[in-house]
Amino acid sequence: MSRYDYKHQLGTSQSPVTRRISLMQAIHLDAPLLGGLLVLVCVGLFVLYSASGQSTDTLLRQLLRIVAGFAAMMVMAFIPPRTYKRWTPWLFGIGIILLIGVLVTGTEAKGAQRWLAIPGTGVRFQPSEIMKVVVPMMLAWYLAERALPPGWKPVLLAAVLILLPTLLIAKQPDLGTSLLIASSGFLVLFLSGLDWKYIVGLAAAAVPAGAGVWMVMHDYQRQRVLTFLDPERDPWGAGWNITQSKTAIGSGGWEGKGWLHGTQAHLDFLPESSTDFIIAVLAEEFGLLGVCALLLIYFAIVARGMYIAMNAQDTYSRLLAGSLTLTFFVYVFVNIGMVSGILPVVGVPLPMVSYGGTSIVTLMSSFGILMSIHTHRKLVST
Repeated sequence: MSRYDYKHQLGTSQSPVTRRISLMQAIHLDAPLLGGLLVLVCVGLFVLYSASGQSTDTLLRQLLRIVAGFAAMMVMAFIPPRTYKRWTPWLFGIGIILLIGVLVTGTEAKGAQRWLAIPGTGVRFQPSEIMKVVVPMMLAWYLAERALPPGWKPVLLAAVLILLPTLLIAKQPDLGTSLLIASSGFLVLFLSGLDWKYIVGLAAAAVPAGAGVWMVMHDYQRQRVLTFLDPERDPWGAGWNITQSKTAIGSGGWEGKGWLHGTQAHLDFLPESSTDFIIAVLAEEFGLLGVCALLLIYFAIVARGMYIAMNAQDTYSRLLAGSLTLTFFVYVFVNIGMVSGILPVVGVPLPMVSYGGTSIVTLMSSFGILMSIHTHRKLVST
């Protein structure tokens, strides 16, 4: 049977499906990934409403940021990967200049100088958030032009490309973001087939580097590490956040207390309940089953991202897609780890669930790049 006869036999009932698929292809969106993100966003808004004390104002502001994030995703998805590859070194250079600008003329808040204000608009943004995407792009661009797995000279220069933005961000100070950006760059190296002797060497170098970092850390950052090692040493001070988050998680049990019936957040025992510690609110109100359901959504998104990476058609796209996906996984792991007490509190929000602005736009932009990599593939006929 010919293709024409087969389509004729199906009849006109299939035409809406055909049009829908063509529309998704035309705007370069990946349906499975888009579906997972929409579900995650809906769950996030649902939990945020409770965590914010049923504040409709907070919910509307978050919704506007999500809309901006999806708009950014659609724009990024429409740009071909070859364009990203051509722009990468320029974006990296601009990002470094912006980070230097933060240290010189940045806006200070809560003891940290992390923002740049756009003159005449009243709008400010964090250049460090942009580097969460640009650093993996730069490492992928650099390594894609060289033989893989990389030798010691490319690894050394790649380490410099990672350390430069990492140190500038740590100077703000923003230790959590700087470590996440360093991990995103290392993930590109790892995906490039980095030899285990280099991995062991980097791990060994991390010991004296950690000692050096401890010497230059601020007092509150050292306090976070000490609190992580022993939260009970100051239960009414530095250990308060982690103690209350563990209490909220444990009190939720298997099924939770029910939506809007949590006590730790609603009675103001749990600080930062709508931002960094929002998963503790979910655990208290929906229990372990609710947390597992959220983790399944995250797993589906990560699985789709890795599928896109494995099916990418060039080295740059594979390295970039894989690192962006694994970096997203690292964000989830670090947030849940710090809220549950297995990692120090470093101020990392739960992706797409915590209340925030720049982080949402950055994450959605990275997913737009993933969709671009997948939808701009050239189909090879067999």
